[in-house]
Amino acid sequence: YGFALLEGYGLSEGTCASTLNPLTGPRRAGTVGIAFPGQEMRIVDENGVELGPGVDGEVVVRGPNVMRGYLGRPDDTARTVIDGWLHTGDVGHLDPEGYLTLVGRSKDMIIRGGENIYPKEIEDVLAGDPSVLEAAVIGVPDEKWGEVVVAYVQPRPGTTVDTTALQARCTHQLSHYKRPTTIVVVDAIAKNAVGKIDKTMLRTTHPTTTTTAAATQRIDQP
Repeated sequence: YGFALLEGYGLSEGTCASTLNPLTGPRRAGTVGIAFPGQEMRIVDENGVELGPGVDGEVVVRGPNVMRGYLGRPDDTARTVIDGWLHTGDVGHLDPEGYLTLVGRSKDMIIRGGENIYPKEIEDVLAGDPSVLEAAVIGVPDEKWGEVVVAYVQPRPGTTVDTTALQARCTHQLSHYKRPTTIVVVDAIAKNAVGKIDKTMLRTTHPTTTTTAAATQRIDQP
């Protein structure tokens, strides 16, 4: 259409815009760009210690765009804004030039056998299949591993999802511990009131996995 599409990132608590791939400078595919002038961005660990380039951690933002707090919710404010830094709950890393790559949400992280897994990487692999319209990945309790990876996929209209082919795709593109043990095909993936995938509902409604053997059974729904 003759215009540039620029990836950016922000959230309501940060006045909706914190980064953008430059219009006139170098744009890096797969990133959401660099911080706007006047804003600072860091990646920190669970103790608030700043991490170096390429290391995944929580994205924190500071600047005049950051909210003062949540109205009437002082406890939530104290947990979210610490020393002026807005703790976003998003996980990502910066490259040496300050370009941000997002990998997921901290609350969605799956821990399988001590390995940290971010669903977005798996969702991107699944959504890359031409038959898949949308994918959502959650962690389900498992007796052996603590949690295992479960994927929900919604077919594109007029197509049928081949779960065996999806498993093969994951085998080729993902480390073994990130591969879904279960793929559930549904007519529509649950959404919340604002149209975002409702992973809380998926976790609540998914049958509880108690053994690894049970988790290796694929579930297909029409």
